[in-house]
Amino acid sequence: MSAKTAETHLSRLYLIEGLPEPLTPASSHLQLFDGYIPNTRLRIRSVRDPYSKAWTRTLQQVFLSEDSGHPAVKFSELHLNEAEYEAFAGLEGQEIRKNRYFQEFERSKILFDIYLGKLQGLGTASFEFGSSEDFDTFEAPPFAKLEVTGNPFFLGTNLVEKTFADVQDEIRELIDR
Repeated sequence: MSAKTAETHLSRLYLIEGLPEPLTPASSHLQLFDGYIPNTRLRIRSVRDPYSKAWTRTLQQVFLSEDSGHPAVKFSELHLNEAEYEAFAGLEGQEIRKNRYFQEFERSKILFDIYLGKLQGLGTASFEFGSSEDFDTFEAPPFAKLEVTGNPFFLGTNLVEKTFADVQDEIRELIDR
């Protein structure tokens, strides 16, 4: 890893009701398995490509920051070999599973996450930007239903403890504010 300890991802996060056209659940995607290490900001991410059956495993630290003057996500990652993965796997707590789809939109890359298991029903779209100007001038497309950028409720370290019913309660609170 270089001297830079964390990358800043300038992005906006929205709730979605499903994948927008032309994407479908059968579209090209990756399967993500995030095992959160209790009482830390760390997760062990296993990514499976369902087409090649290849696995990638990383140890990641993810947290919110406003260093850039915008709500942003700080992100650090170490790629793990099989022995390293096995050493850390014993630390994993609860897990979030989701399918991730990718699309380009104007000047941003979109990551669509469709959650599985106890969070099934939750879908998010994360729009990533290369500049503060693009972040500031962004106009969300119609499929982006509710912005939750910078809301710690929607961080994996919190969601791992939740169910879709908890998410629905949070959405009602956000709408009522």
